[in-house]
Amino acid sequence: MLAHVNVAYEMAFENLHPKPKGFKKLLLKLFVKKAVTGPKPYPKNTRTAPVFIIKGSHNFEVEQKRLITYLNKVLSLGKDHFEQLESHGFGPLSSKEWNILFAKHMEHHLQQFRV
Repeated sequence: MLAHVNVAYEMAFENLHPKPKGFKKLLLKLFVKKAVTGPKPYPKNTRTAPVFIIKGSHNFEVEQKRLITYLNKVLSLGKDHFEQLESHGFGPLSSKEWNILFAKHMEHHLQQFRV
């Protein structure tokens, strides 16, 4: 789960995943952006994007450390850094949308595992 959650931060800070282009990016903006950056929680058993599907085993401590590093990076960069920052698939987002994107994804999985 930690490796999966880290993908959202990889997409914000790293150049590890191909960016959607053309029609696919348009579909993401029109149909997925609101679900990801809006206030409603994710429904249970929602399909995930292929890039978020984690295969193989991952080291818990390594993924935990990566997540903590990403969280600290978000905190150190601050709200202004994220204002109108281009997202991987949704175009520019407000700092509030970025906050919701990160927090909602984390909350979804913390609840999923009753943490």
